[in-house]
Amino acid sequence: MAGRLYSEHRMFDKILIANRGEIACRVIKTARKMGIRTVAVYSDADRDARHVSLADEAVHIGAAPSRESYLVADRIIAACRQTGAQAVHPGYGFLSENEAFARRVEEEGIVFIGPKHHSIAAMGDKIASKKLAAEAQVSTIPGWNDAIETAERAVEIARDIGYPVMIKASAGGGGKGLRVAYGDKEAFEGFTSCRNEARNSFGDDRVFIEKFVEEPRHIEIQVLGDAHGHVVYLWERECSIQRRHQKVIEEAPSPFLSEATRRAMGEQAVALAKAVRYQSAGTVEFVVGKDQRFYFLEMNTRLQVEHPVTECITGLDLVEQMIRVAAGEPLGFTQEEIPRQGWAIECRINAEDPFRGFLPSTGRLVKYQPPAQTMEASVRTLQGGEIGGVRVDTGVYEGGEIPMYYDSMIAKLIVHGRDRADAIARMRHALNGFAIRGIHSNIPFQAALLGHPRFVSGDFNTGFIAEQYPKGFSAERVPNEDPAFLLALAVVANRIHLHRASRITGQLPGHELKPREDFVAVATAADGAQQHVPVRVHVREDKSFDVTVESRDYHIVFRTPLREIVIDGSVNGRPFCAQIERLGLPYRISHGGTQVDVKVFTPSAAALQKLMPFKAPPDLSKFLLSPMPGLLVDVAVQAGQKVLAGEKLAVIEAMKMENILVATQDGVVAKVAAAKGESLAVDQVILEFA
Repeated sequence: MAGRLYSEHRMFDKILIANRGEIACRVIKTARKMGIRTVAVYSDADRDARHVSLADEAVHIGAAPSRESYLVADRIIAACRQTGAQAVHPGYGFLSENEAFARRVEEEGIVFIGPKHHSIAAMGDKIASKKLAAEAQVSTIPGWNDAIETAERAVEIARDIGYPVMIKASAGGGGKGLRVAYGDKEAFEGFTSCRNEARNSFGDDRVFIEKFVEEPRHIEIQVLGDAHGHVVYLWERECSIQRRHQKVIEEAPSPFLSEATRRAMGEQAVALAKAVRYQSAGTVEFVVGKDQRFYFLEMNTRLQVEHPVTECITGLDLVEQMIRVAAGEPLGFTQEEIPRQGWAIECRINAEDPFRGFLPSTGRLVKYQPPAQTMEASVRTLQGGEIGGVRVDTGVYEGGEIPMYYDSMIAKLIVHGRDRADAIARMRHALNGFAIRGIHSNIPFQAALLGHPRFVSGDFNTGFIAEQYPKGFSAERVPNEDPAFLLALAVVANRIHLHRASRITGQLPGHELKPREDFVAVATAADGAQQHVPVRVHVREDKSFDVTVESRDYHIVFRTPLREIVIDGSVNGRPFCAQIERLGLPYRISHGGTQVDVKVFTPSAAALQKLMPFKAPPDLSKFLLSPMPGLLVDVAVQAGQKVLAGEKLAVIEAMKMENILVATQDGVVAKVAAAKGESLAVDQVILEFA
């Protein structure tokens, strides 16, 4: 059997990656480094995907929806048989934590590059996993899970657990039947009101109590175990920056943990992994309170999306370690030999529009230009021994299509710095240099988070995004440290274009174009309000520029020609990276998450431009427009029907999510313009109202 053969430490010749996108490309990269041939699988939507072209072989496994391709175990196993692949790496998502799939692979004599099926099963059940954690002496959230009969008994239990506590209705939801108590009086009153509210709202008055974790952080420990009983922890990752429970930014190490807490969490994670005989890479997740008390949440029995930040600070290639463990090799290092060097941050670059409620954005990547990579998976130092670098893990390419059938992540941007401040500076610079066109991305949102004072100080918890952006994200919420600098960039770009025009041959003698030094930069807001700012620019002999924007002076050097979108240069001796595009008359400047369109005029032309009327955008309130590309899976109304504000109108499916469109005001449907099952473009009309 293949499983017995490879338990004797013979390395695989060929492995199959049962996944797609970024993680499939990531596994292929390490396998190639190890001299292992790879097999990709792909759906109809992924025929031209990057992971297909990178692999040595590729097998088609079905239609675009994942339930008809990447989630069909029989087709994955058949692809292994067809190609002679001796092992399967599941990546993350899809079948990666499917205990039945892992067992089936093992029974077929194929090696599963991940934990054994019994470990997946043990950690897959939330209740059972917490019991196992408690038996392994891992800290779990104290609580009383049986129904409590009286308010007096509730106070006794709350005292035993320790305030603050959370009093919750068993059938609660939507914030109903939930109270937080900080003392006996609040516990007594909270129990009574909670029980009454639960009875009235849900017809079920059972109430239980558990410890309330104040200002919670989501911190996870990376563990690695082999088939010989060795388990180590590879430090922690801080994953508290989340939007709707989805991680947005991850970093390692955590800026919050003390060394004592870090060691205690690591040791408990190892104890839990040993209790389930864990082999492979896995992650033990904890919730950590402001008092540094920590409690077990769950264990992810797979490779994590955010594994690169751990690779940066340890110098270990986790995919390589998974493959070696699966082949039967023992770990090649002890706990004491695992380094922790520098600071790493990862930003998830998603195909979504942060200015439209983070709606999915699909379509063709007209421009895809990530920042230059200076770091591989297991490289943590630059030339000369300096810690630092930039890494991009991606599964897309310029000209490729972002399909609507899968998740929205198109890349992971990872940086490694000497310390946290250095890592933040590197990430902000890298985000400025990441050019994506054709679809929307969350890069402006990431830039805003990186520049937020509370993030920079490390003072945040899992509620950070909800607290700071309660009404969603908007352009006004992007911190712009120096708006005058963006105007200066536009004027310099215009001055370079004028210089080129002045050198055109055949100009009428005496009427040659002679670029001047005084200009007016005009920025127009969405409501039509204009800002006219006088700007002077002087060209030095070394082709650098002295620019004065009102009372601010800048010395600007461009090191990249304007034919490129991403411009590197320096301002007052400090390096900068920005994106500059000419869109007809205006220049579009993108920097630090801010985007501004600037027109540059001579003073006389600017005076005339002020007289031009503002053309208001058309009134589209009588139409329901598709906010994103996607599949129209339901139209809930028909022509002539009266609808009320808040009533469901249609449902669009995109990137594994259903998006319900509701009426914003009362009205009557005049016409249904799109049919159920139709693929919609962004801003396509679905309904018209009378």
